[in-house]
Amino acid sequence: MIRVLLIEDDLNMQELISSYLQNYGYSVVCKASAKEALDSLQKEEYDIIILDLMLPDMDGFDVCKRVKSFSDIPIIISSARGDIGNKIMGYELGADDYLAKPYEPRELILKIEAILRRIKKGKSLKVADLEINQTSQSVIVDGYEVDLTKVEFEILYYLATHRGEIVSREQLINATSLHPDTKSRAIDMHISNIRHKIGDDSKNPKYIKSVWGIGYKFV
Repeated sequence: MIRVLLIEDDLNMQELISSYLQNYGYSVVCKASAKEALDSLQKEEYDIIILDLMLPDMDGFDVCKRVKSFSDIPIIISSARGDIGNKIMGYELGADDYLAKPYEPRELILKIEAILRRIKKGKSLKVADLEINQTSQSVIVDGYEVDLTKVEFEILYYLATHRGEIVSREQLINATSLHPDTKSRAIDMHISNIRHKIGDDSKNPKYIKSVWGIGYKFV
């Protein structure tokens, strides 16, 4: 289910938008202040943010800038400040879209769908018969989805996005959710599991090649 963080201090507008999104199957968490929203972003995962600019404790543009400093989560600005200057400012700070109030809630749905569709397409990697989708955290081999653990997916995705480069075991530990003190040889076990699941042969690799004494390379 798509999770939406709605940052809106007008409780009537908050209820209207939230109810409409829920009717379309979205899970919505509402926050009325910037602090509450930023705290929630540190603890929870969301797919998209709907952001009002006129918040009681911080200007929405500052919220947008702060969020984009640590996350690539898409942001739609929803504001009564609909002049071109504010729209330009929003886009310059990283907003993905801008809706000037009042607007039809259905328009917001269409904006969300378009953004998420674009992200899903943009974060899908395809190599031969292997497809890796970061958004859905899925891996498909020859048309069939394979079940990887979170760490296995992170390792495979990192290797695939650094295709042709030699990647050390230490790099893989630092780039994934593994504990920093994880022994480098533990990576070998994860690689072995990945190879088994995607049907890769270590002696005649189609995807992951071992580089003796260093690490691995996605070929």
